[in-house]
Amino acid sequence: MKPEKNKEYIVDIIDNGFEGEGIAKIDDFTIFIKGAIKGEKVKILIVKVLSSYAYGKIIEIIEKSEHRTVEECLTYKRCGGCNLRHIDYKETLKIKQNAVQSLVNKTLKNKVTVEETLGMEKPYYYRNKLQYPVGLNSNGEPVMGAFANRTHEIIPVEKCLIQNETAQEVAKEVFEFIKENHISIYNEKTGKGLIRHIIIKIGIKTNEVMCIIVINGSRMPKENELVKHILSKFENVKSIIKNINTKNTNVILGNENINLHGNGYIQDVLGKYKFNISPMSFYQVNPLQAEKLYKIGIEGANLNKTDVVFDLYCGIGTISLFMAEYVKKVYGVEIVKEAIDMAKENAKINSINNAEFIDGDVEKVLDDLIKKQKITPDVVMVDPPRKGLDNTSINNILKIKPERIIYISCNPATLVRDLSKFEEAYEIQRIKPVDMFPYTSHVECVALISLK
Repeated sequence: MKPEKNKEYIVDIIDNGFEGEGIAKIDDFTIFIKGAIKGEKVKILIVKVLSSYAYGKIIEIIEKSEHRTVEECLTYKRCGGCNLRHIDYKETLKIKQNAVQSLVNKTLKNKVTVEETLGMEKPYYYRNKLQYPVGLNSNGEPVMGAFANRTHEIIPVEKCLIQNETAQEVAKEVFEFIKENHISIYNEKTGKGLIRHIIIKIGIKTNEVMCIIVINGSRMPKENELVKHILSKFENVKSIIKNINTKNTNVILGNENINLHGNGYIQDVLGKYKFNISPMSFYQVNPLQAEKLYKIGIEGANLNKTDVVFDLYCGIGTISLFMAEYVKKVYGVEIVKEAIDMAKENAKINSINNAEFIDGDVEKVLDDLIKKQKITPDVVMVDPPRKGLDNTSINNILKIKPERIIYISCNPATLVRDLSKFEEAYEIQRIKPVDMFPYTSHVECVALISLK
């Protein structure tokens, strides 16, 4: 029997799902309940019933989990950014480990034991990139913050516990200047107005700050005054950029960047290497955990001085440069040309001569390296987007059979799916989750596999 919509039930929470939601059963019918924790007894209201599962809303917590904590953030329930903030941090690490293990058990023939999630000592203010939409509230007043979960309503954020504190201060100062000077705000319904987003990037080790103002046009009133104002408040702001985005789209950045101050990039240090970071290039959002992630991958790969490595989806070359000192040659591949330009620059400023970077679609470049240039790697490093590897790349890797593959993934579902395609020829030695995004349901994993 299906539960009835708008009816109340008392249920036991038997597990937590991939998004941190509680899972209960009513007559073997699965119910997902946001904010519930395994081990709790709760009274719920059924809000949606589908063919094989339903959604419930907590009315009352009858028996509370020992892992439930008091939420310190005022907006987390609405913004959806930190959907595990009501759970003790150490318990969130177990939830993430269990979520990856569940996927392994369902998909892989080799039921490898997923290791414990590597957490942070201080899981706060870790994000080095802030991007806040700017819009108008129901009263037509300017507002800056985060989109409410699954909507385009902007929730004002006074203090975010995962964004870097300096980044938040700079964003607020820019927003106050915009309001005080009556600079128009973009309205996504009409497509009119100017200011769309405020983006702040910060070097965690260097404290250098980049400020990007995304506008729906080519000119912004009082540009020079804004630059002077920001520099008078924050001496560590090294780059202020105007990004032009006039398209009616959810994509945040347009293709054109105009420097209002500085040379268009900031610098950070990862491990012992310096990296230039531009407006468009990808750089790990939590570099402190990224260092640990890379270390696990590199140590597990047992790199040596005769090895040739392919680093696919290399971004601005972070892990390529980490590996370069241990191997003969690294080929980094990335579709974003600006990221490849940055990777080449990063190799230059770190005096690394055995890393070559190629821009283009990974599938096509990999095909060219293997078939035309006849280069056979000993190790393949992959760090694909959430959709995982395409079948052509997997087949190309299987044809050349490198001794070792290091797979870094931001999506355990596509990681495990892709690992299943390597299982026949490769042994999965290790899957290690790393908590790059504390208090969110996201988890990064590094998997080490070797040729049988």
